[in-house]
Amino acid sequence: MRKKSLHGPNPVDVYVGKRMRMRRTLLGLSQEELGKALGVTFQQVQKYERGTCRVGASRLWDIGQALNTPVAFFYEGLEDTEGFNAGAPNGVRVLAETTVKLDENMFNRRETLELVRNYYKITDRNMAKKIAELIKSMASSDEQDKS
Repeated sequence: MRKKSLHGPNPVDVYVGKRMRMRRTLLGLSQEELGKALGVTFQQVQKYERGTCRVGASRLWDIGQALNTPVAFFYEGLEDTEGFNAGAPNGVRVLAETTVKLDENMFNRRETLELVRNYYKITDRNMAKKIAELIKSMASSDEQDKS
């Protein structure tokens, strides 16, 4: 059994909370709306999203159902982070420093939310895939121009 850290929340709980917040934000839900769906207060949702309260297995299942995503979504990318397999407890501390490499605020920007929402409104999935490929090629072209 893992002891509670004296140095703050467990990095895995923080990572799961960030993924939870990202998904909720992309769906345009408030913490209050998610809390109502789960039968908890918005303050409890805040604690989950910060990682200060650990999310149990059954609660994570409920969150996945409420956010229309599989439980695995909350862990995606975790194993790819630097330091994840370095061993506990030091590896866990390293994980906390290296977990999210992306600009964490990008998922809270109106521009990002509008792009994602509009993308999923495209009913022709083949067209949506072509648009996604276009964006990828434009981004990789931009990266090549910078180097």
